[in-house]
Amino acid sequence: MKRKPIVAIVGRPNVGKSTFVNRLVGRRQSIVDDMPGVTRDRIYFDVEWQNKWFTVIDTGGIIPGDEDEIMVSIYDQAKIACEEAEKIIFIVDGKDGVTPVDEDIANILRQSKKPVFLAVNKVDSPAQALYTSEFYSLALGEPIGISALHGSGGVGDLLEMLTEDFEVDDEQEEDTDIKLAIVGRPNAGKSSIVNALLGKQRVIVSDVSGTTRDSIDSKLTYKEQEFTIIDTAGIRKKAKVDYGVEKFAVDRAINSIKECDIAILVIDATEGISDQDKKISSIITEAGKGLIIAINKWDLIENKQSNTVSQFEKKLVNEIPFLSYAPKIYISAVTKQRLNQIYEKSTEVYEQCTKRISTGLLNKIVNEAYLMNPPQSVKTKRLKIMYTTQVGTKPPTFVIFANNADLMKDHYKRYLENKLREAFGFFGTPIRISVRERSDKKK
Repeated sequence: MKRKPIVAIVGRPNVGKSTFVNRLVGRRQSIVDDMPGVTRDRIYFDVEWQNKWFTVIDTGGIIPGDEDEIMVSIYDQAKIACEEAEKIIFIVDGKDGVTPVDEDIANILRQSKKPVFLAVNKVDSPAQALYTSEFYSLALGEPIGISALHGSGGVGDLLEMLTEDFEVDDEQEEDTDIKLAIVGRPNAGKSSIVNALLGKQRVIVSDVSGTTRDSIDSKLTYKEQEFTIIDTAGIRKKAKVDYGVEKFAVDRAINSIKECDIAILVIDATEGISDQDKKISSIITEAGKGLIIAINKWDLIENKQSNTVSQFEKKLVNEIPFLSYAPKIYISAVTKQRLNQIYEKSTEVYEQCTKRISTGLLNKIVNEAYLMNPPQSVKTKRLKIMYTTQVGTKPPTFVIFANNADLMKDHYKRYLENKLREAFGFFGTPIRISVRERSDKKK
């Protein structure tokens, strides 16, 4: 797949960087809030402008010299983004005018030797166009007045200049990545896992619960298979979620589950299964996504014996029996113990999610299961299965044609699901079975 040019968007907090990104992407992708420092990690989005595709990096607001742990991490993330990018958009606030922080950032950007486009945001009317003139003092070329909120002003001119030497690409190649969402409750070690997989400080890691607020995509290749890894905000119980930024972060995490192929549910080995882990797993199965349970911090389990893993697995089966089909891996983000199993298991699970069974073989297995254990009759009526067919993948979806849909009870549907798993595997993926009525005459 051809590499897209990368454009970093930088600036101090609360100048409208994420609003500008949302304008480019065309949807509410980055979290937007009046509180400074909302965007903490660098976040990658693909953007198309006049058949020219490029990748934008939304970065946390830079405050050079700030000693706060999180702010220092934001500054470091922004520096890495500028090193990765071919071009940089420096956004300033037209209503605030030139600030000392803007001057410090401008000095840093001049040293980068990268093309810098100076965007003066919050120029919402022609009368406010005069805001731009004082920004000539930053010595970064001609300032361009824009309104990220309304999409007016010089947004089009800015993109025209930015993409002038980008290649036109009328046909985007089909995405063959396996999309993995790293999910779990706060502080289970999700961001540490992402950084360990990528081999670099991709997302901010801190002991402060809830550090990751956005869902962040990273692409990599393992044994010729491309993966997109999504680090998501920790999902908390609704009662513990404040309205606003944190609520939107949780919503984005849930949306990431819906958009992924496989969810990696991270469980803290030192704390075990929580009710929230069970709730997250339900969200994953309801969305029909592949599932791998990653027990993180396995290095912190003391006095491990030969049967420690089997004992932990028994505990998992007792507490979440409906997830018995999901592979379990025991890992450590700190020591990188068995981290490669995430890729290997994900490749295997993806094959199961996309598996198709021929109608003839499928009916053979279902008919054998029916004859071995026919369902009990209800008020002298007995369920008759005419035939079964697979109608979809991701997840594998089957339709059973029967004489009476009401006679197919949930326990018998689970019995048939288990028989399908015994015959065909389908480990790591939920199975969906629906029943449609068809009379004997139509048969």
